[in-house]
Amino acid sequence: MTAKQSPAYFTPSILDPSDWDEFRDQAHRLLDTCIDRLENSRDYPWRPMSQGDKSALSLGDASRTSSNEQLVDDLENLIMPFATGNTHPRFFGWVHGTGLASSLLASMVEATMNSNCGGRDHGAIYTEQEVIEWCKRCFSFPAEASGLLVTGTSQATVIALACARQNALGKSSRKEGIQGEQRLVGYAANGVHIAASKAFELLGLGNRSLRKIPCDPGGAMNCRALQEKVSEDRGKGLKPFCVIGTAGSVDTGAFDNLAELSDFCSKNALWFHVDGAFGAWARLADPPWRDLVNGMELADSLAFDFHKWMFVQYDCGAVLVRNPEIHRSTFSGRPSYLSSQNQGLGGGEPWFCDLGIDLSRGFKALKVWTALRAHGHRTLGKAISRCCYLAETMGAIIEENEDLELVTPIKLNIICFNAAPMLSDATAQDRVNRDIAQQLQLSGEVVLSTTSINDRTVLRAAITNHRTCGKDIELTIAAVKRTRDSLVCHR
Repeated sequence: MTAKQSPAYFTPSILDPSDWDEFRDQAHRLLDTCIDRLENSRDYPWRPMSQGDKSALSLGDASRTSSNEQLVDDLENLIMPFATGNTHPRFFGWVHGTGLASSLLASMVEATMNSNCGGRDHGAIYTEQEVIEWCKRCFSFPAEASGLLVTGTSQATVIALACARQNALGKSSRKEGIQGEQRLVGYAANGVHIAASKAFELLGLGNRSLRKIPCDPGGAMNCRALQEKVSEDRGKGLKPFCVIGTAGSVDTGAFDNLAELSDFCSKNALWFHVDGAFGAWARLADPPWRDLVNGMELADSLAFDFHKWMFVQYDCGAVLVRNPEIHRSTFSGRPSYLSSQNQGLGGGEPWFCDLGIDLSRGFKALKVWTALRAHGHRTLGKAISRCCYLAETMGAIIEENEDLELVTPIKLNIICFNAAPMLSDATAQDRVNRDIAQQLQLSGEVVLSTTSINDRTVLRAAITNHRTCGKDIELTIAAVKRTRDSLVCHR
């Protein structure tokens, strides 16, 4: 049988739609549903899934097929109703991004193009490079610095600290590992994100090598305690190699004194990394919040997320590295099948696979590029400032109510408060705060999380939603008090 006699020679793909017009109709129907959900986000809080809902997702042996009409029905009825709920304007639990309508358009184009952004010469690479260039300008990094879009700050932290390890040990560590090397130790404030500990573990350093430094009363790392710990470790024959500064702590939104930490690192030949997961975007906010990130531009590396306070859809984070040679030498190394060409698709620069751990990478940059084209950084900055104003509003209401207690100062957009200070028993207060969070989540009224401050369980609201308004703040406080009163009454 010749090639032209093969049954597949003129046969269309068995995976493409057999009727593109019918597929187009169903796709338009689904698009309308998606737009309706974004337009009416207030109608779609988080809701729990019943066992029946979960069972409906079963694939079995995946032998049953669905028509396009049935597939769209399933997406609308089995999948979309059970989102995290973070598009809702009263979703204040954790620091979740809230999404943009422009990213819906970007996601359609991204899925259609299906670009591999590991490298090569095509438009998605240049789009990502432009996003990185804008980030460098935004955060006042040098023009020659390098950067990479990643899944989020957790991955960005691994990449940044791998560069710091490479800087400390040299190129030989890629071949020989760190066996037999002087033990590396790093430093961060108490309350640093768990991503830092995980990065130390993944890099073979162990989480005990990340020293947790006490904070001053304002929540910033105590630089005197840092100096003492670095001196102590060097006296023990250990090798300090990095300091992690925090721009917006997870629990309270506290900031380290980044300029002071940069100066300390410079004097002590230490890599200065900044965790700016969401707090880095205070750079776009009004004063005084913008001033909280002063010194961030001095970092050797910076990690941050677009899918948090830049509102784009999950997932998209980034890392910037001041020294491009260290960044590239930490990760570059292509096999023969990925060697560069002078021209053609195999050419082009940069190849982002030289700057991180992924060879195959999605087109994350498009939703960022689209957000900046649609809104501009000033409008995005106004949305960030609005969240901070609303946090101050919530704090003021809490302080006006004698039956509520503001637990920590509000630095940015996170409010930690006790809803049951009238109870004499601390354990009972903790239990009431936990129950309030759970009951309000289940009711769909508002999502708050809890955290531990000074070994006490308190309610925590993180306002990162561009849809939130003052009425949402009032409704939240009213719901907290009503639920609290019901719980206390029935105890």
